[in-house]
Amino acid sequence: MDLANLRIEHPVYIDDTTLRDGEQTAGVVFANDEKIHIARLLAEVGVNQIEAGIPAMGGDEKKAIADIVSLRLPVSILAWNRAVVADIQHSIDCGVDAVAISISASDIHIEHKLRKTREWVLQAVRECVEFAKKHDLYVSVNAEDASRADLDYLVQFARTAKEAGADRLRFCDTVGVLDPYATYERVKRLREEVDIEVEMHTHNDFGMATANAIAGVLAGASYVNTTVNGLGERAGNAALEEFVMALKYIFGVDLGMRTARFRELCEYVANASGRPIPTWKPITGANLFVYSSEGRASGVVKDPTTYEIFAPGDVGLLRRFIFGKYSGPSVLRQKLRQYGREIEEEQIPELVAALRNKSIAMKRALYDEEVLQEYEDMRRLGVNIWRSS
Repeated sequence: MDLANLRIEHPVYIDDTTLRDGEQTAGVVFANDEKIHIARLLAEVGVNQIEAGIPAMGGDEKKAIADIVSLRLPVSILAWNRAVVADIQHSIDCGVDAVAISISASDIHIEHKLRKTREWVLQAVRECVEFAKKHDLYVSVNAEDASRADLDYLVQFARTAKEAGADRLRFCDTVGVLDPYATYERVKRLREEVDIEVEMHTHNDFGMATANAIAGVLAGASYVNTTVNGLGERAGNAALEEFVMALKYIFGVDLGMRTARFRELCEYVANASGRPIPTWKPITGANLFVYSSEGRASGVVKDPTTYEIFAPGDVGLLRRFIFGKYSGPSVLRQKLRQYGREIEEEQIPELVAALRNKSIAMKRALYDEEVLQEYEDMRRLGVNIWRSS
């Protein structure tokens, strides 16, 4: 199997679960006002569905979900439920138009977590799906731990959900143990044997959440569960911003999202969750368009496409240059021009050497003020060919 030659020719939809699985990140709690603002931002950037939370928790959680529904955002609002009829009734109370009904599909979960049988699980799926469909809800059945389920039983699980009226099956790599090739094979078989829409829910325990989500889409999955910044239990989930941009620039599939607002969205969720965005974070990390080394900087100055697959503004970032140990004339020129300073070409090597020595001595890149101060100090020493524009 050669995944590199596969193409995505079917629609792909985003069901973002920042407000449910993202909030299940250890230590993270969103205030209700924050949940409402995140929902607004998600709708504005263009996700198709928002998994708003777990109504059966009651109290503030149920109120927040109802409040999000009352916003009448131009997206579907989905609530998460156990495979328990009473849970689904709580979701109905909130006014959501869609429900996720989640139950274990792997033997290790069925035997040790549920302490039930395979048939008991299938009966719970039938009962809950039929109840939800009687109330005109869109239904996603979540096969928890699908990645470790017996594949024949998983097919039976999916077929049972479909026959009961479910609209889609959520394939959950709950503990993040799959690789893209295994993901592709399992999802492909599901799609071939059961005519039901499949949604990918991938965890990042081995750093493959986004890759596995894409592999599932290549195999025919139409929906992807994401979280902003990849929040989620343990190592997190497939990151919304990573999946959308990878699909666009690697596979040529544009979901039509307002990606220029990704940094804004990611910053808000980072602040609300108390989980700062690492500077090296793919897509929205602050260092993605920061240039320090001379080779990279000189290339980007001549033609940004030498090192940029997409423009900084496409995700709400800016291109910046900072002076460090590996910097040279290109970085220096950009930095001085940024502040309206000019320098004669023959003086550049002297200032570059001075700044490099300072960076090495301080064991970091220099602040802009330090670069300008070194520039001014050399001028005051009597080098009269330096000038300010």
